[in-house]
Amino acid sequence: MSAPMIHWVEQGEERSARWRSESGWPAPKKVVLADDTMNADTAYRLALDGTGLLWRGDFQNARQLLQALVRRLDQKSERNKRGNKATKKPAATLTEQFHRHRLAQLQRARLLAMLLIPFDADYGVPLRRAPDVKEACREAYGPAGEPFVASLRELLGLIGAHEWRRKGVFIAALDERIHPWYGVFSPVRGEYVELVAQAPLPAQATLAFDIGTGTGVLSAVLAHRGLQGVIATDMDERALGCAAANIERLGLLEQVQLVRADLYPEGRAGLVVCNPPWLPGKPSSAIEYAIYDPDSRMLKGFLAGLKDHLLDQGEGWLVLSDLAEHLGLRSREQLLGWIEAAGLEVAGRHDVRPTHPKASDPDDPLAAARTREVTSLWRLRVA
Repeated sequence: MSAPMIHWVEQGEERSARWRSESGWPAPKKVVLADDTMNADTAYRLALDGTGLLWRGDFQNARQLLQALVRRLDQKSERNKRGNKATKKPAATLTEQFHRHRLAQLQRARLLAMLLIPFDADYGVPLRRAPDVKEACREAYGPAGEPFVASLRELLGLIGAHEWRRKGVFIAALDERIHPWYGVFSPVRGEYVELVAQAPLPAQATLAFDIGTGTGVLSAVLAHRGLQGVIATDMDERALGCAAANIERLGLLEQVQLVRADLYPEGRAGLVVCNPPWLPGKPSSAIEYAIYDPDSRMLKGFLAGLKDHLLDQGEGWLVLSDLAEHLGLRSREQLLGWIEAAGLEVAGRHDVRPTHPKASDPDDPLAAARTREVTSLWRLRVA
């Protein structure tokens, strides 16, 4: 499917360009030109109406304007927190609070996506003081083709992802770095990696499956622990490319095989590992598929297929946060019911408390749930 077009008037003429959004945002229906003379209040009002602001001024000034829009959103959020009680009742439950938080995040992202940047066919940005973003764009978008327009916020995300990819994320269990690609969830929450690095391996487990490999970090950890073979699966081509690059960089090509598959490869293994998205819900962008699992599809699919892909005495390792339980999105009884219905039993569980910054941030909207969060490695066997 070809990308949609956006249209605007410039110097009395109708102009158009392709709209590009890796986050999946729809193209703005109305676009006006904006430059260094536009003040933040005007920009905020137009963006609030869903009008795209195609920037023709200095690139660094566009970044400052984006920051000004963020400040206005923060001020509005702070006013609401202080208690616009006449128009908004406090959330009755953590579940309601979560849904309000998600809606606020979505509205915020849509407004900030209204500041637009033009790109030349070679990924050059034809604005004063614009940085060279060609490599970052090629990494995210692939080969250049034709001029297009994208949001400044997305471009800044591409630049940030390029830096993560260049520097990598240090993984203590490997004593090496994993280099995430744009759109592939970065293993910055190290507690789930440590669980896989430390749990006792099943007896005689020589082959493992890594379901939904992402960056390939868990495959690398399993290979590092001495498994003779690991088959890593994913449906996303970008994730498979990222995992392949990491596995090659770590010198593990002889141990790890990558397969494009929806959950399971063919055959059986003595160990099957899966770290599915932790929250049931609808992702609002491509990167959120690593966090949100619509109707718990991946979690249910992993459990339902595990029995048919385990060798005798083999184990399935389900690595899962219980944040969804504290938010009222899934109950422990539901999870245990799915495990039992799949013909499985719990052989053991290893727990760890998250150490990421949000886990101890009292100002986080979901702090009441995050402070109780536990990440678990469930050791599952055929009942």
